[in-house]
Amino acid sequence: MSEEILLSVKGVNKRFGGLQALSEVGIEVEKGHIYGLIGPNGAGKTTFFNVITGLYTPDSGSFTLGGKPYSPRAVHEVAKAGIARTFQNIRLFPDMTALENVMVGRHVRSKSGVWGAILKLPSFKREEAGIRDLAMALLEYVGISKYANYQARTLSYGDQRRLEIARALATDPLLLALDEPAAGMNATEKVMLRQLLEKISGEGKTILLIEHDVKLVMGLCDKVSVLDYGKLIAQGAPDSVQRDPKVIEAYLGTAH
Repeated sequence: MSEEILLSVKGVNKRFGGLQALSEVGIEVEKGHIYGLIGPNGAGKTTFFNVITGLYTPDSGSFTLGGKPYSPRAVHEVAKAGIARTFQNIRLFPDMTALENVMVGRHVRSKSGVWGAILKLPSFKREEAGIRDLAMALLEYVGISKYANYQARTLSYGDQRRLEIARALATDPLLLALDEPAAGMNATEKVMLRQLLEKISGEGKTILLIEHDVKLVMGLCDKVSVLDYGKLIAQGAPDSVQRDPKVIEAYLGTAH
């Protein structure tokens, strides 16, 4: 029985002036799995990630999410379609509390609207109480509920990463897209991150990540794609990918 494909991306091309950043790149991410995208510096993985999540407009390519065509032409459209992302450079609201940051994430799915908020209608108050409860539950889920009322900027680096993931989860995404989630983490924080991502995946969420830490990717992901100079050079299970001569050459050079 074949796995259900949640995200399908085919034939993506992207050029910046004279530079062909992506050439006919495509991936298929299976539902409930962790999918890794790796490659040397300048390989095009961040560009590809930004295309999928609506930050860059592709020159060509087709996209389906949950079996339905979608067009990643704007960030808000991508969020509405069901993709939530984090960034390599943490983008929290630093002066808001951890709880408020997660509540902001959930407001993407709120129903009361602007007038409900302005007029403080009963429906708005009920929904806001529900959002607060959910945000608190998500802080508990990622292991930082004790910092709920701390300003985001006062949290440790690793806890800020966890807060970003909680805020992304608050949108109830079909796909959680993580941009270098282990960047800047120490060894202990990386172990805790891996445990959290395994927990999220184990509960049925689908994760797509780009990551420089190849060891983390190979130990965490079900499937890996490797980009080099904007082209897909390998794709498959981590064991087979790390033995692929093209991958070894891309990372180590032919002398090795």
